[in-house]
Amino acid sequence: MTKIDIIDQLPYSKPFLFVDELIDVSENGVTGYYRFPESSDFYRGHFKNHPITPGVILTECCAQIGVVCLGIYLLQKEGSFIQKGIQIGMSSTQMEFLLPVLPNEKVIVTSEKVYFRFNKLKCKVKMHNSEGQLVCKGEISGMFKSDANA
Repeated sequence: MTKIDIIDQLPYSKPFLFVDELIDVSENGVTGYYRFPESSDFYRGHFKNHPITPGVILTECCAQIGVVCLGIYLLQKEGSFIQKGIQIGMSSTQMEFLLPVLPNEKVIVTSEKVYFRFNKLKCKVKMHNSEGQLVCKGEISGMFKSDANA
């Protein structure tokens, strides 16, 4: 499964797809990036005259790149991935936000696998801006179910 195949298997579509490209994928983690389009609807009201990306959206970007992409890779590697039949549920998240992300800003997300067992994946995630500054960091866990009827 290629990096493009992994993105194609994500159960999201625009405007809720927060993965542009995967740079590296291995058993131990993922690196990928996303550019937040200035036209994103959430910027219209967060904040007036000075839009920034909401923390919940930054968390979702970290989850999609750092946990879901890695989960698809790991399920495929162990042979239990069913194409276009994945269900995902975030089970816990703990994030610390350090810098704002502005419209049109490109971010790079890296994840490091803490554990993957019984289809539960826990990762340490970090998001950096294009200047290499740490934007946010934390831990995210998710459960995966591969189902032919999904």
